[in-house]
Formats: sequence, C-alpha cells, structure tokens
Amino acid sequence: MTGTTPLGTFSVRPLDPSPGTPGLRSDAELVHRWVTHPRSAFWMMGDARLEDVEREYMAIAAHPHHDAFIGLHDGEPAFLLERYDPTEVELKGLYEAEPGDVGMHFLVAPPETPVHGFTLAVITAVMETLFADPSVRRVVVEPDVTNTAVQTLNKAVGFEVIREIAKPEKNALLSTCTREQFGAATTGARR
Repeated sequence: MTGTTPLGTFSVRPLDPSPGTPGLRSDAELVHRWVTHPRSAFWMMGDARLEDVEREYMAIAAHPHHDAFIGLHDGEPAFLLERYDPTEVELKGLYEAEPGDVGMHFLVAPPETPVHGFTLAVITAVMETLFADPSVRRVVVEPDVTNTAVQTLNKAVGFEVIREIAKPEKNALLSTCTREQFGAATTGARR
C-alpha cells in the first residue's frame, strides 16, 4: 500500500527482525528505540533490551497469525504496524469474532519535530493498508482504557467502542471499525 496525502507519502514494508549488519541500523534497533521511548509507555516494552525486541519480532515473523511492518513516510521509517488474527492472537476467546476481522496495533516513532495531524495521517494510512485486503471487513483493536490519545484517534477514523475487557496485561476498550465506518469517518479527510 502506498498513499499520498497533504503530509506526504505513506507506505509499509515487512519488518525484518534479524540482527543488523555492522554499520547499518536494523529494523529491530529502530523498533527498540521507538518502543523504549517514554512516549511509547502503552507499548509496555519500556525496559526491553535490543535482544528482547529481536526475540519478540522474530516470534511474530514466525507466527502464522501475526505480522509486523515498518511504516514509511516519504520513504523513511516512521511507524510500526502489527496485523493479527484476533481469533488466534491477543483476543482469542475474549470477544465475538466475525468473518473478516483483523486485529491491529500501531506505534508512531517519537518525532524529532512534531507535525500537526501526523498521527492521524498514520492511523488513516494503517487503516487503508488493512482495508486494501478485500477479505478484511472489520478492524478490531484493544487499547488500554487509560490511553485517551489513541481512543480519540480511533474515533476519528470510525472506531466504535464495544465494551471494556480484561486482558492479562491491561484493561482494554474493545473497539471495532468496519470498512463502511472508516469510509464515512474519513471521506475527504486525506485527499
């Protein structure tokens, strides 16, 4: 998926979790810097070592129901996207699944210089990426109940809160967004 917006071009590529080549930053090093930044507290990896991040994303790469991607803004790494089957990962047994459901996590790299509207542009690009697959009918997320910033973003792209659920690591707001809800919320917003 590639999309051009007033803020630039967004695209995604598969995350390569393998250790880097000397002198070149690996995806794992990049993600490690992102997930351990104080702004990424809800990612719950603040104390992770590089080896922990490599191990986590190697496991995701090997998992048949979970994928990770590096999101690019004008060709430069700018965000992380995880796509998963919520009936097998994260939400297994915790919600009423529907055919065409896909789960999603995203994390915007901590900016050197914040750009107004950038995170909204990222989540919009993420949703467009997911809905580019015609089999996807609904995106399912489970943000921490205290993460009001992401809840505001979710609402802006069409998510509806279903209910609060208890997960082992957090209390979460189970939220869903159909293709139609996303279209209604974002018509004209990006182009």
